[in-house]
Amino acid sequence: MTQAIATLRGRFDPSRHGALLALVVIVLFNFAVTPNFFQAQTLFVNISQVATIAIVAMGMTLVIATGGIDLSVGAIMALAGALAPLIFLSDFAAANPALGLAASILVPILVALCCGVFNGVLVSVLNVQPIVATLIFFISGRGFAQVLTNGNLQTFTNPSFSYLGTGRVLGLPFQGWLVLLIALVLFWVVTRSLFGRQVLAVGGNERAARLAGIPVHRVKIGAYVICAGLSGLAGLIVVAINSASDAARIGNLMELDAIAAAVVGGTLLQGGRAPIFGAVLGAIIIQLVKYTLLANGIADEVALIAKAGIIIAAVYLQQARKE
Repeated sequence: MTQAIATLRGRFDPSRHGALLALVVIVLFNFAVTPNFFQAQTLFVNISQVATIAIVAMGMTLVIATGGIDLSVGAIMALAGALAPLIFLSDFAAANPALGLAASILVPILVALCCGVFNGVLVSVLNVQPIVATLIFFISGRGFAQVLTNGNLQTFTNPSFSYLGTGRVLGLPFQGWLVLLIALVLFWVVTRSLFGRQVLAVGGNERAARLAGIPVHRVKIGAYVICAGLSGLAGLIVVAINSASDAARIGNLMELDAIAAAVVGGTLLQGGRAPIFGAVLGAIIIQLVKYTLLANGIADEVALIAKAGIIIAAVYLQQARKE
């Protein structure tokens, strides 16, 4: 028995498996304490809430893997979320429902991709520090969204668009399947594609990557573009869930949740590593912590403190692993 325990300890590395252990602890705690935790409705609510965090966190993981950071993801969500209802409520959409539906999805995502190009050029071409570069759109992006909507809540009715947020596939929320699809695609990109290898090389040692002939500028821009595009998609999902858009609230503090999820999932802040499924796992932990506190009558503000503690623990485990 002693030998078996020693073997188990040797195989379990907290710096590698700490997130999985945390998830198990949270689930067991809820099983014992939280009423109705394993009911279908609770599952649907958590999947709906975690989907947007996971989608943005996967994009954030790519950016951090290049040695950068993106503080603009919440603002990009707000901007994309503001554009969709504007298109729905336009005369063009009224006269061409099918084209209006397509435009309400494609145009916001294209605008989000342009925001990613803006961020990427500032960081890679103009050598602006990533925090400063993305802080620009963190401040201005939500302002643009509020100007477009005059600061008003926009409501609409479109069942086809709302399917993004309320649809079911095989009994599970559509956005849950969307998270799985995106994770599989990005996992292939990181582990099998040339771009993925270049992302890890740039984050691991940018100078060596340049000497090896890797197009560092394009790689960094590509990472920011993917992150921004996924943020735009997340913004559309939030709007679809609510059948309304509030530029002041959509994506609020999402940058913190996305960074926390990426770090908890094993992404190294210094770059060079992009665990895509780890980001999804981190997003689940972040959401379950918030749900657990709220379900047990603890104020939402405490969840922010808990998130800070989770990040501290994740960074500590990263340092322990390096040593």
